[in-house]
Amino acid sequence: MIDAVPTFPRIEATVAADATGTVAINGVMQSVVGADEQAVRAEILTRVTATANDLGRPVRLNTRDRLGEQQLAVFPDGHVEALSGLDALAARVTATPTADQPAPKPALNTAQPSENVAVRSEGPAARLTLNDFLQSRPVALVGPAMMGWQGTVRRLTGGLVSVAPGQLELTHRSAIDRVQQSLRGPRTVVVINPKGGAHKTTATLLLAATFGTYRGGYTLAWDNNETRGTLGWRAQPARHSNTAVDLLRDLDRFNDLRSARVGDLDNYVRSQGSTQFDVLASDEDAAASSTINGQAFNELHTTMSRFYRVIVVDTGNNMRASNWEAALDAADQLVIVSTIREDTAASAAWLVDGLYEKGHEEKVRNAVTVLASPSKVADPQLNRRLHSHFASLTRTVLDVPHDPSLVDGGTLSYDALAPATREAWLQVTAAVADGL
Repeated sequence: MIDAVPTFPRIEATVAADATGTVAINGVMQSVVGADEQAVRAEILTRVTATANDLGRPVRLNTRDRLGEQQLAVFPDGHVEALSGLDALAARVTATPTADQPAPKPALNTAQPSENVAVRSEGPAARLTLNDFLQSRPVALVGPAMMGWQGTVRRLTGGLVSVAPGQLELTHRSAIDRVQQSLRGPRTVVVINPKGGAHKTTATLLLAATFGTYRGGYTLAWDNNETRGTLGWRAQPARHSNTAVDLLRDLDRFNDLRSARVGDLDNYVRSQGSTQFDVLASDEDAAASSTINGQAFNELHTTMSRFYRVIVVDTGNNMRASNWEAALDAADQLVIVSTIREDTAASAAWLVDGLYEKGHEEKVRNAVTVLASPSKVADPQLNRRLHSHFASLTRTVLDVPHDPSLVDGGTLSYDALAPATREAWLQVTAAVADGL
């Protein structure tokens, strides 16, 4: 009997009839949106399988949907088995099926198993493999507390008293794990709100900085203004002043796979130092007449996707511009950002209405809404209204605090941000990563 298997971590999942759901792992709630209920279940299983894989052993999943409740065992290799009780999982972990007692088939609350679930065929007991041996390893120990009063106690006693991390630190670590999760190829995040001053550029830089800091590079923040944006001005400067227009002109040299080198991009993008992301600025020449249209965006995006794992796109204010629409089409994840103001929020709500009318309902439902406080104390009544409105439309709604270091609109310094600001943007980035 392995007592820890059925009791840790605690995972609860629900699936609603409107093709939405939730999964809570150790109390950390995540929203799930899919094309249908089957897709929601598949996505939940993908996330739970990742947890089982991280732990190196099966985990128990309690599910609830319109068909009822069920307990499942989710294994690191992705297969699922129905449980009749807690002991069933422990017995399954410690016992090997025999010829006259074959392994049970995976079971889900659906007429047929999800495509993401591997079904084990019935038959005689298979010999144990290296993978079986590795899966039998004990659960990795949780490292000592580094934050909060628990971390203070550990430091004051020189490690003689090592206290387990508290819930806030576990939430922090979970967010980092979600940001660092492997992706299914290059992913594009598009930050939108058609009103100026909505916090789009700040959000783009902080998302890219958080991805870069915790993923270790290969992240690009891209100013996709058809003429001039301010992303390049707010980024750390480079020795050159080249922009997306210059890169577009020389794009052929990066499309030759025999000679293209990521290092050559340094003459077009602006490295952001310890935050480990690059910036591709929009045109900064006041006398220029060139613009970036939809075709140009697609050409640049195709090339940049060869060199970067995560691309965060800052958009302009004209949602009818062809490059704006091209960015929307390329988006794997939308981030709708707004300050907690009536006019900015109304612009975001108008944007969502337009996206629904243009057939982008699925992208909106999977979007992350970010509400930025414009002052030290935001209007609580307006904040509640915004949460209520956008929670009914998008996957999740998160708040980020006012930070004095961002007020002047100058060069962004990630190190100058208050710890609460960095933590809030870590949680936002984790929510974005959940959708990638």
